[in-house]
Amino acid sequence: MANTYSWNCQTVDTYPSHTDDNSVTESDVVYNVHYRVTGTDGTNSATVIGTQTIETSDLSTFTAFADITHDDMIAWTKAAMGEERVSEIEASLDSQIVELATPTSVTKTIAVPVVEEEPAE
Repeated sequence: MANTYSWNCQTVDTYPSHTDDNSVTESDVVYNVHYRVTGTDGTNSATVIGTQTIETSDLSTFTAFADITHDDMIAWTKAAMGEERVSEIEASLDSQIVELATPTSVTKTIAVPVVEEEPAE
């Protein structure tokens, strides 16, 4: 079964007011997205977090903040990243999931013997 990926792009940074290169001014312009991508194979899951800037030099296709959907934000984030970066993120999640399912290294703790003190006479 192929891994599935869930993108969370709900947290964004905005300019309260921004003027683009064509002197168009808009309010609450998204310029940075805080993303969280979780991959899962149904049993194991891994997460990558980061930020992605959004181009704001041309606001000719501006969408008012109140009208932005989560699906819009995911699409814009992926478009800003480019297909290669999206693939890198998902490949990294795939590797993490494989490592969780079949670890190549395991951290263990050495037991320290308990030394009982002699009772004082």
